[in-house]
Order: sequence, then structure tokens, then C-alpha cells
Amino acid sequence: MKNTWHLSEQGFFSDLPEEVQSAFFDVADCKLFKKNEFIFHEGDDSNHCYYLNKGSIRIFHFTELGKEPTIFLRNAGELFGLAEIIDSASRQCNAQAVTPSELFAVGKDDFEQLISEHYQLARKIMNILGRRLRYLGEQMENLMICDVNTRILKMMLYLVHHAFENSDPEQPVTVPLNLSQTQIASMTGSCQQTVSNAIKKMNETGLVRVEKRLLTINNPAKLMELVYKS
Repeated sequence: MKNTWHLSEQGFFSDLPEEVQSAFFDVADCKLFKKNEFIFHEGDDSNHCYYLNKGSIRIFHFTELGKEPTIFLRNAGELFGLAEIIDSASRQCNAQAVTPSELFAVGKDDFEQLISEHYQLARKIMNILGRRLRYLGEQMENLMICDVNTRILKMMLYLVHHAFENSDPEQPVTVPLNLSQTQIASMTGSCQQTVSNAIKKMNETGLVRVEKRLLTINNPAKLMELVYKS
């Protein structure tokens, strides 16, 4: 799992003291979002960060050409909206619910108070931002040196990593596939038709199976060995 350490973010509070979790939720407001509803837009003031309790959120840009490249997907148990709130910058991306989602929002002043009073929380946030920076670096490297099929396979690993990181990586794992082929293409520098052809080939080889909006990787360990080989 050493090659995918930066993909692991599940359970933000799992290794933090209960008092830190309690302090966070004491100042958080619960918000519900429907599928496709926006949490924030590019250019908005960054007044809150968010803990995703249920659902899935995509972080993306609108380009001048009308495309929507997806930068991150946030899953239940993760924190997002951190980068801009830390330096008081306006939002650089959009955040949109991929599925119906439940969030807990913490205001900027309360957030700053929390990290000033709880060193463990501040350290965890630094760790997360480091992981996300490493992920973005890998994405840039993938675009430069990996063929499109490898990029798509790595994206599949990214989508299921949270489901097998604490279990046997040689056993099949299945997760809901909440992204369209067009959205997967935007995350891998390809196009919808290329993604469609790649998925068809993966289904034929048995390495990956995509059907009925479910993604199954039959042997994550084998796939990791394949795509991260030196």
C-alpha cells in the first residue's frame, strides 16, 4: 500500500481524541444538499470548511471552453474547503454534490479557534493537505508519462481505495460508481469515447468490472502492482 498512501483520507476523526471531535461538532451546522446542488462556486468568499458526513462531492473548474475538469472527489468522512479558508482567499473551484449529501459546516472564526486550541487537529489538517498535494503531483505526472489506459486504471483505484485500505487487497471490492464517463474523462485527460472503450476492454480482461453504476476491482493488489510498477 506504500504507493497509494496519499489516497487514504477516510475517517477524519478516527485517530483524533473524542474531545476534538466534540469541539468540532459543537460549532458546526448541519446542511443537506440535493444531487447536483452546489456547495460553493468559484469566486465565492471562503467563509466555511465542511465535513462530509454522507454522500459524495466533486471539486471542479469551469473552463472557457465549457469543460468541467474534476480535481478531487470527496467521500463521506472527509474534510474539504480547507485551502482557501486557511489563507482567506476566494474559492478557486466549485463544489457540487454528486449524490444527496449531508455536511457539517464550520465558520472561519470557529475553525481558526479550533486549530489554535487543538494541536492534533491542526496536525491532521496539515497531513491531509500534504496528501492532496501529493495526489495532484501524481496526476500531473500521469498526464506526462502514462498512457490513457493506465491513467484510467489509476483513477479506478482512486475511486475504490477507501473501500479496501483496511481489508484484504487481494479480495474483490465493489463501490457505487457515481461519476459519468464524461466526468471520468475529465479526471484523466481523455474523452468519453476513450473511457467507454477502456471500460469495455477492462470488463473483457476481468481486471475491472463496471456495470449498473457499480465499479468492481477483482484484485486491487494485482491492479496496484500493474499500474505502479517501476
